Amino acid sequence: MRFVSPVALGLMLAVGGASVGVSAPALAKEAKKEASDAPKLKLSKDFVPAITKANEAVAKKDVEGAKAAMAAALPLATTNDDKYQYYAILLNLSITANDAAMQGEALKGMLDTGLVPQLQQGQFNTVVANNALGAKDYDTAIAYATKAQQLGYKPDQVSPVLAQAIWGKGGNNPQEISRGLAVFKQGIDAMKASGQEVPAQWYQVGVSKAAAVNAPELKDWANMAYESAPTGENLRTVLRVFQRENPTMSNRENLDLLRLMNVSGGLAVKPDYLEYAEMAFKGGLYGEVKSSIDAGRAKGVLSAADGTEYYSVATQRMASDKASLASAAADAAKAANGKVASATADAYMGYGDYAKAIPLFETALQKGGIDVAEVNTRLGIAKALSGDNAGALAAFGKVTTGSRAGIAQAWSKWVQNKSRATTAAAPAS
Repeated sequence: MRFVSPVALGLMLAVGGASVGVSAPALAKEAKKEASDAPKLKLSKDFVPAITKANEAVAKKDVEGAKAAMAAALPLATTNDDKYQYYAILLNLSITANDAAMQGEALKGMLDTGLVPQLQQGQFNTVVANNALGAKDYDTAIAYATKAQQLGYKPDQVSPVLAQAIWGKGGNNPQEISRGLAVFKQGIDAMKASGQEVPAQWYQVGVSKAAAVNAPELKDWANMAYESAPTGENLRTVLRVFQRENPTMSNRENLDLLRLMNVSGGLAVKPDYLEYAEMAFKGGLYGEVKSSIDAGRAKGVLSAADGTEYYSVATQRMASDKASLASAAADAAKAANGKVASATADAYMGYGDYAKAIPLFETALQKGGIDVAEVNTRLGIAKALSGDNAGALAAFGKVTTGSRAGIAQAWSKWVQNKSRATTAAAPAS
């Protein structure tokens, strides 16, 4: 996967070698017109006619004729000036021939002479590195990209090339993955500092590289990817990393995390849907069991046989479960603590009835005797899914400790991103 287009070849031609006269002084004069910083060349007497013939063939776009003339001129290039001019013409030929390998050879040759102007050395090294990367010559790519980096050339162009070369050479070596990620991020940071928009794809690459070896940087890259493009896919990665970092989460905590994965569109594969259904089943939330498996089947991720151990029981019990909720809500009002109110609110939320769930969660909080962090989390979820974004954020903001704090923060970010998207889409009044 490539991230940096080859630097525009037309820009490279301002080095003084685009046209050749009949004498070295004439060439130098013409070069001065093209670029004031071009080297002033003194060409060997025998070399001038040969390279002039080659240049004329290039100007006529006679690729094969130019190649033959260049082959004849090469042995006559005995000085650095000659070689610089030879490779400058070869660079022009590479443009006409659309030949990346020839382009790399030309730029290498020019750099080897030591005559490339200082301002263009970083650019030349970067293009050589990029071409070598395309040819999977990772050692060459690393060498020239490193040189461009040392010259202080544009990090947003150099870093992605160097990072990819490091990964190409290192394979799935964790140390090399991390080294490449650090280099890659330098390019991203440089783009941000200069006000450029970083392609969302770059973050995805960072995530995939870190995930391949379970690198410690995965969390940071997952968060950067989600901040760049708050999609369900990117949020799924953030949440899966959170699960990995919090292996002692309870089933009820995990359910609230999976609920976020669901509403954001992050459920993607069979294990996602089955895990969600299992957590809902263990919580006795039969409506949510059914809706999660129905969604997986509708998406074509689950077959009719997948999740039947949960689905059949849930569908059998739903009618009686729903019928009991009204009396449970009445009992909740009379109860000494909020446990009945909380459990009844859970059931209503599982059926998507947020209007009844919200006041019951609030009753549970007023009466006490419940897991306050859990009830505030679920109150926030119910309010978020009912469209009360401000109320949701207020509830989530009260969850400040343990794994639930991280879950509440993830929900808050989702609500905030949803709010921004809604505001951006609203027509002007």
